[in-house]
Formats: sequence, C-alpha cells, structure tokens
Amino acid sequence: MLNSTTSLLTTARTKLEEYLLKKGLRRSLERFAILEEVYSRDDHFDAEDLYQAMHQRSFAVSRATVYNTLDVLVDCGLVRKNQFGDEDNTKSRFEKGLGRQQHAHLICVNCHRVIEFCDPRLQLIKTTVGDTMQFQVESHSLVFYGECADEECVARTKAATASASSSSMA
Repeated sequence: MLNSTTSLLTTARTKLEEYLLKKGLRRSLERFAILEEVYSRDDHFDAEDLYQAMHQRSFAVSRATVYNTLDVLVDCGLVRKNQFGDEDNTKSRFEKGLGRQQHAHLICVNCHRVIEFCDPRLQLIKTTVGDTMQFQVESHSLVFYGECADEECVARTKAATASASSSSMA
C-alpha cells in the first residue's frame, strides 16, 4: 500500500510539474507540500481542513495559498471538487483525483458525513445512457442524501429533536 501511495504521489508530482510549466506558473515548495498533504489523505476535506493540516505539520502556508493551490490542482485533474449541499450550501469538499475508483457518495443530512461506495452497475448505467442518448459521457456525479446509522449521529439527532420538542412546549 505504501509503495502504491508513493508511486501515486510521484505521478501526481510529475503531472503538477508539467501543468505548471505549461501554464507558466511558479513551481513553489508550498504547492508541492499541499499536493503531498492531499495525497496522504483518504477523506473528503474542505480548504480549512487542509489549511489546518498544513499548520499541524508546521508548514506555514496562507489560506490564500491553500485556496489558490486547490484551484490549480482541480484544474489539472489532480483533485476533484464536490459540492454536497452542506449546511451552508457553499462549502466545497475535495478528494484525490488520481488512483481512485469510480464511485458515488452518500451524504448524511444530519452530521454531513460523506461515505463513498462503488457499484459496477454505475458503469453499466453510464454506458447504457450514453449509447441510448448518443452521448459521449465524460464524467458523472451521483450523490444520495439521507441519514447515516452512526450511533453518535443518531444520538445527536435524537437529542436535538428532544430539545426542540421540549423548547416548543415551554
């Protein structure tokens, strides 16, 4: 696993280097450090999560650099940007773009947890729809919203409901 992670990071670094050269952008230490942090993760994260992680690694980087670098990484296909309709409906969540299986997402409407799932039927649906509609599908996004079964989330939701009910009766 470690070797495949190292190989994936090497591929990502090469792709970023080529992109920066092609676009005439600086090949800064900060950009590559952010890329390394992204490729060390297996979760969905927002820009603030990434900013905090960089500071926990004692790597002083500004929020602006994090946001700008994420834009570059999205543009060159190294990171995927998702908007799952969180509580503020504007927060973007990111995930690695390389070395990931085609997948879809489940989003808990209570705790906003993101769960990935793979199902081979998704590829079949994508192919069938493309063929039927005479449409070359390049990518897709499938997100299901509902309530997760995580005990902490369920307990928190029940406590909030109970608190709201007792407040309205007072």
